[in-house]
Amino acid sequence: MRLFLCEKPSQGKDIGRILGATQRGEGCLNGSGVTVTWCIGHLVEAATPEAYDEQLKRWSIEQLPIIPQHWRVEVKPKTATQFKVVKALLAKATQLVIATDADREGELIAREIIELCGYRGPIERLWLSALNDASIRAALGKLRPSAETLPMYHSALARSRADWLVGMNLSRLFTVLGRQAGYDGVLSVGRVQTPTLKLVVDRDREIAAFVSVPYWAIVVSLSAGVQAFTAHWVPPNACTDDAGRCLQQPVAQQAMQQIRAAGSAHVVSVETERVREGPPLPFDLGTLQEVCSKQLGLDVQETLEIAQALYETHKATTYPRSDSGYLPESMFAEVTTVLDSLLKTDPSLRSIIGQLDRLQRSRAWNDGKVTAHHGIIPTLEPANLSAMSEKELAVYRLIRAHYLAQFLPHHEFDHTVAKLSCGGQNLAATGKQVVTPGWRQVLAEPQSEDGDGDGDTAARAQVLPALHEGLACQVADIDLKALKTLPPKPYTQGELVKSMKGVAKLVSDPRLKQKLKDTVGIGTEATRANIIGGLIARGYLVKKGRAIRASDAAFTLIDAVPAAIADPGTTAVWEQALDMIEAGQLTLDVFIGKQAAWISQLIAQYGNASLSIKAPQGPTCPQCGAPTRQRSSKSGPFWSCSRYPDCKGTLPVESGSSKRAASRPRRSGRKGS
Repeated sequence: MRLFLCEKPSQGKDIGRILGATQRGEGCLNGSGVTVTWCIGHLVEAATPEAYDEQLKRWSIEQLPIIPQHWRVEVKPKTATQFKVVKALLAKATQLVIATDADREGELIAREIIELCGYRGPIERLWLSALNDASIRAALGKLRPSAETLPMYHSALARSRADWLVGMNLSRLFTVLGRQAGYDGVLSVGRVQTPTLKLVVDRDREIAAFVSVPYWAIVVSLSAGVQAFTAHWVPPNACTDDAGRCLQQPVAQQAMQQIRAAGSAHVVSVETERVREGPPLPFDLGTLQEVCSKQLGLDVQETLEIAQALYETHKATTYPRSDSGYLPESMFAEVTTVLDSLLKTDPSLRSIIGQLDRLQRSRAWNDGKVTAHHGIIPTLEPANLSAMSEKELAVYRLIRAHYLAQFLPHHEFDHTVAKLSCGGQNLAATGKQVVTPGWRQVLAEPQSEDGDGDGDTAARAQVLPALHEGLACQVADIDLKALKTLPPKPYTQGELVKSMKGVAKLVSDPRLKQKLKDTVGIGTEATRANIIGGLIARGYLVKKGRAIRASDAAFTLIDAVPAAIADPGTTAVWEQALDMIEAGQLTLDVFIGKQAAWISQLIAQYGNASLSIKAPQGPTCPQCGAPTRQRSSKSGPFWSCSRYPDCKGTLPVESGSSKRAASRPRRSGRKGS
């Protein structure tokens, strides 16, 4: 019997239909000589410490470090029935095809079961990037040898075991130390979650420490003949900060008086540059989450779920958990098929598709930049838009637009900067004249977010009149604006994903920065949404509208753990090591050995430490008025009456970001009104 092992029932159904395996069995589909079965995500999980030793149920520093000599996995109770089905089928199988998701985690899901069940027969790998019929048939025609993807399993196993070592050992260590210092909550430490949390804590401290600085700007309305335009005052360097803002009100007031008295400005110079912008790449998951957070207000987990539905349920787009926006050059042969399918899906695209150059090969087609997966694009077959929800349709249209953009001309515009003199003061006017809309016909121009309030945002989008050196322009109006610098904005989920991806930019150590690739970040495309969701569920992050803020528990944790644990650069180096394992440049055993040694060193270093933790001061109990203490539950920390269990009053934990400022204020920031 030839057995196909899928990740989910929906995938099994799609693949089974193509294989002719449509007869329903218990947890499987049967056909002539072929059976399709499935996992339900992970059917097994890493064993807990107490599975190795019953005494490890009690948390104590003396028992640390916990480093398994022989790693064990256990069947998850919720999916034990399906595991029995898969185990029985593996015992009968003469050939096996791994058909789980085509990524590191999919490899782990399948091979952990294969190892646990002791299957030793021949194995092949089905590598799917889309679940439409044509893509499944094509992938079935070119199955990969098992050995080709085995290093992905080793990489995933290394990730899983490293997470276990850090989480189990350091969470126990710092929770026990925290309790000794009077902190009653669990200090949950994670290889990825803790550095991610530090990003938010650092941002919130920066916001709390920010000291607003007043500055002044002048907006001048001018006219050249009958056409009006706007210029802004360029203050002298002696009165400005690093961002060119005037910090001295008397200087600005004097400048305004001189401009008003002059009545006209003379053009000193005009410089125009023709700018050509190529289209953005098709989406990788992180970029899709970032854009959907910014434009549609979606949480990163919601975006992932929608992208997964577009892939699995609607068969409208390709595999979503991709870390690359590039496309294989071989897929260029499918362009006409994809575009024709898009037109059948949505006849309203006829006008724009008629303008496409189907032979145009953008920078997206690059084998050298494609990783295990390519960019997220529409599939080869028509989709049913009426079956999509409003949010699914909005995400689908974004993905579709980024694909269509590859076949439209470059966006071209003239960028003009005019310098003027008025009453001895310098003015500048900036204009933009679109020459060729190009790919922006399908992608809206992003809105500026600098919110400077001095009219410059509007000026950048204005069309200037025909200006030339020596031309006199009349002053129609002058506006002196009293403004204040604004603190950095809190993270949104999309912006946090962006920072997790580009962590190399945030690393200050020059040696570490050089070591890191720009493509190496915290976590992976498949895990970042879960990391952020987990931090929210544990109460370390708190949603405030679209923003996310750090809670009191988050500040307590980041202040307690060693800097190396919370340093995003450390985690990024680990991710780089996982990539090396996948590439065959590092072995699983060597990596885990180094992790175990590092954990042992930290426990030896901090095992007798005294943490200076100030337990968060909670509100009074809403029922009896007694003080409250912060406690933990499965859904996160909360305030509990100190008289518990006699009094069971509770309150939710609010964000404590405003209470935890850095020691020194920072006197700079974004411009804003």
